[in-house]
Amino acid sequence: MSMRFHRVQGRPNAFEVDLPDLPAVARLGEALAAWFGVKDTLTLSGDLGAGKTELARAIVRAFAGERFLEVPSPTFPIILSYDLPRGRLVHADLYRISSDEELDEIGWDEIGDDAFLLVEWSDRAGGRLAPERLDIALVPALDLGPEARRAHLTGHGAFGERLHRLAIADELVQASGFGAADWRFLQGDASARSYTRLVLPDRSAILMNAPQRPDGPPVARGLSYSRLVHLAEDVKPFVAMDRALIAQGLSAPAMEAADLDAGLLVIEDLGRTGVVAGTPPAPIKERYEAAIELLAELHGRVLPDLLPVAPRIDHALASYDKDAFLAELDLMLDWYLPARGMPADAVVREEFRLLWRNTLSPVLAEPKTWVLRDYHSPNLIWMDEREGLRKVGLIDFQDAVLGPAAYDVVSLTQDARVDVPEALELHLVSHYVKQRRAQDPNFDTRGFARSYATMGAQRASKILGIFTRLDRRDGKPHYLKHLPRIRRYLARSLGHPELRSLKTWYEAVLPAKDLARNGGEDGTSDKGKDPSQ
Repeated sequence: MSMRFHRVQGRPNAFEVDLPDLPAVARLGEALAAWFGVKDTLTLSGDLGAGKTELARAIVRAFAGERFLEVPSPTFPIILSYDLPRGRLVHADLYRISSDEELDEIGWDEIGDDAFLLVEWSDRAGGRLAPERLDIALVPALDLGPEARRAHLTGHGAFGERLHRLAIADELVQASGFGAADWRFLQGDASARSYTRLVLPDRSAILMNAPQRPDGPPVARGLSYSRLVHLAEDVKPFVAMDRALIAQGLSAPAMEAADLDAGLLVIEDLGRTGVVAGTPPAPIKERYEAAIELLAELHGRVLPDLLPVAPRIDHALASYDKDAFLAELDLMLDWYLPARGMPADAVVREEFRLLWRNTLSPVLAEPKTWVLRDYHSPNLIWMDEREGLRKVGLIDFQDAVLGPAAYDVVSLTQDARVDVPEALELHLVSHYVKQRRAQDPNFDTRGFARSYATMGAQRASKILGIFTRLDRRDGKPHYLKHLPRIRRYLARSLGHPELRSLKTWYEAVLPAKDLARNGGEDGTSDKGKDPSQ
């Protein structure tokens, strides 16, 4: 049975959902768990037997990713807490609470900090509920059947818009033919986008939720960071690049349904098999070779820079220009250096930017090609049933630009999240060069080597800043475990003879262990540590 959201007349932030049976209750719980998460508050109300416990269990199980998880009622303990891969979930049942003093005794005001808070009998909390929340009231719906319920959902504050987006997403899912699908949350990237796998017995699809990116404060020339570095601010660049890659005979997801204005897509599910395996994940050589062959083939083609999105809508690929590269490099100065206890003064900044301007000049003079920008293991799907280059599935390319061919090669061979042994890196780069020279005997091998080292150093510097920012600003410390690897890549890249001046600057400013061959681990690891330590 599919799920449908019906708007309540005269209440723009309120919807009703008919739940004819328990599977429908579970499906609503899955959708809510996929759409909401840590730091969100959901309340459940209704008479005894209204279905609150069934819905709460469905939400907890879906949030945990365990369909048969034992979920006891918190009626007697009042509070049950779950530490789960997505974060902490707190399930509260306030039926036995009768006063503010009792709320104080259980530490109510701090209980949901940094947690997904699920509250039954929320009326007992009085005025101490979070002002921004989703209220869900369950009532019998005897007109639909003896076991049916009707859920009344009301979004308060920002939850009104989020609930409205969920209703639009549900409508899109219905239109795509996946209305009866189970909703299963997918761990996304570091962006504001979120993903849900829609699962039917015989097929699946991916719901992509990509809300309009708000423009941040101006960074330079009156432009925000996202505009300076040409990050996609809506879903149209993804659709454009998706169509363009498919037109080149490559495996990008087919579109099942799209709402461009809302930033919602239902796309083909390319599968779950990646290009790495093991614990910790390690590259599978033949799959990395296939991925590098795809790049070599693509970079040897004449590619368009104006891409169709829909009738009378086109997307022009921006140029990965010097301002964009420098804005990304500033992340190292703004976040990584201070975290290492070495804030950059005006002199250090100017010298850094001057060196990088000179280093980037020959790279930017090269012929431009498509730069997918996030061409690394998390975004590559292995599709063994397909032939040739189509074995490599591509899923993250909305920030694509026109720029140097070496950038995506470095993204793959110096994977920020996976250790790529130096011998394998050299093999892959050599394999790429051989492919390019087979296409064009005049391919500039020496120039490519310089460009590769430059893009490697630029990308490593940028990512050191990004991952530190994700920890310091966004509360995501798990990115710190990758810093030693990225420092190793930086040291490799700075070893190129034509980057000697840059290397001198880095050696003067960074701690010596940062540029050591072991990435600064020196017998220990940065995993989970503050980068300033």
